[in-house]
Order: sequence, then C-alpha cells, then structure tokens
Amino acid sequence: MYCLNSVLIFLNSLLTIPLVGVNFNRLSYKDAIPWKKNHMPRKTLDQQLQIIRDELLILSSMVETALIESVSALKDHDMERSQIVRDNDLKINRKRFDLEGQIIVAIAAEAPVLHDLRFLASAMNICTELERIGDYAKTIARINLMSEGISVPRFLSTTYEMGIKASDMLHRAMTAFIHTNAPSAVRIISDDDIIDNMYNGLYAELMDFVVHGAHNMERANYLLWVAHNLERAGDRVTNICERTIYVETGELGDAAFVSPRLPK
Repeated sequence: MYCLNSVLIFLNSLLTIPLVGVNFNRLSYKDAIPWKKNHMPRKTLDQQLQIIRDELLILSSMVETALIESVSALKDHDMERSQIVRDNDLKINRKRFDLEGQIIVAIAAEAPVLHDLRFLASAMNICTELERIGDYAKTIARINLMSEGISVPRFLSTTYEMGIKASDMLHRAMTAFIHTNAPSAVRIISDDDIIDNMYNGLYAELMDFVVHGAHNMERANYLLWVAHNLERAGDRVTNICERTIYVETGELGDAAFVSPRLPK
C-alpha cells in the first residue's frame, strides 16, 4: 500500500508541473520525462529527415518508372520491357524495406517531436503504398507476358492514358508530401475521379466488345485486369495525399472531412 501511494503521489506531481509556454505541437515524448535531459541534437534529426525524404523520392521514382514502362510495354506489345518491369520489382521491394528500417531507427534514436513523428509515421505508411503501386505495375507486365500481346489499339490507348495519369498523380502527390503541401494534396485527390471515370468508360466499352463477339472474352478480361490495377493505383495515390494532410493537420481520415481544417 505504501508503494502504491508513493507511485500515485509521483504521478500527481508530474500532472501538476507548470506548463505555461509549452508548445504541445512541438513537444517530444522524451520532454514528458523531466529527468531525461540528453536529447539528440536537432541538427542530427534534421539530417535524418532529409535522408528519408531523399530516399522516399528515389523509391517513388522507381515506382513511377515501373508504372509508365508497364503500360508502354503493353501498348507496344514489348515483352522484353515487361520482363524488365517484373525483374525490377525486387529492387522496389528491397528499397521499401531498407527505407522502413531507416525510419524505424530515426524514430527510436532521434526522439522526434510530434510533427516530425507524424511525418515519419506517414513515410512508413507511404513506403507500403509505393510498394503496392509497384506491384500493380508488375501485374500489368505479367498480363502482357501471359497474353503475348493484346491487339486492340483503342483499348490499349485508354489503359496507357490511365497509366500516365496515375503516374503524374503519384509524382505530384509525392512532391506535396515532401513539402507538406496539404492544399495541393487535396487538389490531387480530386484527380482520382478522372481515373475512375476512365475505368468506368472502359468497362462499358469492353462489355459491348464482348457482346458483339464472344471470342473477345479473353482479351476483354486481360484489359479489365489491367484497368483495375490502374484504378487501384489511383486509390493508393489518394492514400498518400491523405497522409500529407495528416502531417499538416494532425487529422486522420477522409480528405473531405479534414480539408476544411486546412489553413487558407
């Protein structure tokens, strides 16, 4: 009982420490422990954050390239390029896990403040999103190899445009994240509707394509599979944008809910 009372008295003393002038948005978890004085120099943390930003951009560039190459190879019936996309997916995976390791070390060793901690947690999440987009590119490359070329130019043109649009969204989304530009992220999210509309239009055209020729079923299935992967890539980009909003606002959830909280 004496030990319990001592603990309660100690906790109460922590709660009654004067907090005047404390900026909670910049308060680190180690600051909550009065006897922990040896903080990591801010310069070291800033250096680690910059390294992580640079590595994220490298990973994102690898994924952008895979996405563009996958739809280009599909459109051009280029099996060699599709095989390269498949092989390079292993490099994307390794880069993702290496970067996640760096983020974990930064969180454990650098005692980030809350804003920086939100950035690091979001960077960890974005590593997963990027790796999954890379998987979509790999799947499209595999479809090209399996089908040995889908010779329906008007549909291939649409999937190519979807891939280019998704890649452009990804590039802009990562730029917004690196610069913590939440208003830009909100605008990018609205672009996902364009990809969704392209997917829905292609779906309707492919259904008509099959109705007018049952022998078109296999090619239509391959094309729908490609389009579905591109539509999902757009959704992953939306997730990245929502993480950018979270870093700036501290709010997680649907971008439509948090965007009114953004500074004008």
